[in-house]
Amino acid sequence: MDTTIWATTAFTVLMGLLSTLVAMPLAMGVAWLLARRHFRGKPVVETVVTLPLVLPPVATGYLLLQMLGVSAPVGRLLDAIGVEVVFTWKAVVLAMVVMSLPLLVLTLRTGFEQIDRRYEQVAATLGASPWRVWITVTLPLARRSIVVAALLGFARALGEFGATIIVAGGIPGQTQTLAVALFTFIESGRDAEARDVLWVSLALAALAVLTVQLLRRREGQP
Repeated sequence: MDTTIWATTAFTVLMGLLSTLVAMPLAMGVAWLLARRHFRGKPVVETVVTLPLVLPPVATGYLLLQMLGVSAPVGRLLDAIGVEVVFTWKAVVLAMVVMSLPLLVLTLRTGFEQIDRRYEQVAATLGASPWRVWITVTLPLARRSIVVAALLGFARALGEFGATIIVAGGIPGQTQTLAVALFTFIESGRDAEARDVLWVSLALAALAVLTVQLLRRREGQP
């Protein structure tokens, strides 16, 4: 197998891990908010979070590109402080975060909703602060859902293509992920390299999904 493919694999895995680390705290906060709080505008938050799941990934990438352009407020701010995102590895991470976030939130929200809240109430009655209850009771009780969400989000990030190619491009050695490399090889008729990338992608995805299934079996879930 070409060393370039191994380098692309390592880059994709690194970006997937980084995007999962970035997305998890945000997803946990949003999931807990949706699972435990009733507030005006909740349907709007749910809609915004779910949009990347139903929008074409290319459309999501185009929206990100418009937001990060120099004519947009976010783009102007980043340009003013000297931060370049578009067509860099940062854009790869951003695209992966946005595309995996709905899956993370949905999984974590289900986990938080299944927690028996009496344990949290007992801890609060004994004088634990809300933050301590969250750290010592809520998170441990939701740990399997957190692990499953992280694995699913990581697997989703590895397979991200549409938004990535729009906002980050497919620069070999800089922003090219496995999904983008596969598309490039197929488009240029390089079938041998395309097959190699396909097998690597299948192996990574199967490993992540198998781990999720094993965790669910340990919980007694079907």
